[in-house]
Amino acid sequence: MATLAEVLRERTREADLTERLDGGWVRCLACGHACRIPDGAAGVCKVRFNRGGTLYAPWGYVAGAQCDPIEKKPFFHAWPGSLAFSFGMLGCDMHCAYCQNWITSQALRDPSAVAPPRDVSPSDLVAQAVRLGARSVVSTYNEPLITSEWAVTVFREARRAGLATGYVSNGNGTPQVLAYLQPWLDACKVDLKSFDEHQYRRLGARLQPILDSVRDLHARGIWLEIVTLLVPGFNDSEPELRRLTEFVAGVSPDIPWHVTAFHSDYKMTDPPDTTPAMLRRAAAIGRQAGLRYVYAGNLPGMVGDLEDTACPSCSRRLIERRGYRILRNELTPRGRCPGCDAEIPGRWR
Repeated sequence: MATLAEVLRERTREADLTERLDGGWVRCLACGHACRIPDGAAGVCKVRFNRGGTLYAPWGYVAGAQCDPIEKKPFFHAWPGSLAFSFGMLGCDMHCAYCQNWITSQALRDPSAVAPPRDVSPSDLVAQAVRLGARSVVSTYNEPLITSEWAVTVFREARRAGLATGYVSNGNGTPQVLAYLQPWLDACKVDLKSFDEHQYRRLGARLQPILDSVRDLHARGIWLEIVTLLVPGFNDSEPELRRLTEFVAGVSPDIPWHVTAFHSDYKMTDPPDTTPAMLRRAAAIGRQAGLRYVYAGNLPGMVGDLEDTACPSCSRRLIERRGYRILRNELTPRGRCPGCDAEIPGRWR
């Protein structure tokens, strides 16, 4: 019986995000590792590999696909109340011990992760999204940056069908992959998992490429929201949260920051679950840093008004949420406050 790696190698095509080097080596440009890969080897992600001096990338399958509320991604400033058709492949360039999508992201690292690929065409995926009433198509579940060639092909079909597009990413990008995505990507959610280099090394990456990608995504006009999963004892100290939120506010105070609750998952079972009080404390730090849109997630109904969008000019509550549900939306179709006519940044139309 073929191994999963062998099965996936048959579902590839020549990569666009590559640079040929001497001696049959290639450099992959899909993620911040920028792996130099010799003939016959794979990159850190284990799904992009060098065969005969040519880099190959995942193609032609999904490991999961379903419709979700777009608030689940989470996007709070992009087409609120709509459905997002989510699809994903296999593999990741990181190995977070608390990954909630480890079945797909760690499929080639962990024998317990079993998520067989399903062959599908981009047009089939988009037709399914339209049939289910989705407003957008979002690449998620595994790390989408390492499968960007496939995502862009799906997004081209989605744009022809009038759908928006999105990424749910760890943000470990390169200037080349972000330039490649820019014409086809409307919105990106980035996990800013910590503001400590040592902790990022534990997760399998470096902090600087993520910070560079946050700046680059914003500069390119791709709608950006940032999530930090608050893990007690890992990334929840006040100094670290202050540095993190000051960085985000320095890029733009209008970037929504979601601080979400950790619960024991995968290989990280020691830290206690995040409490509502911990989320409220982190949110207060974010607001003190100058962020105008701070949200708390994963504990619906337990964090006061931190699920809602308020106008920073007049404090009027514009969008009221409970979990993934929109209870009330007073935002105008042009994305403005009906009270003071202040513009609320986002993707509303």
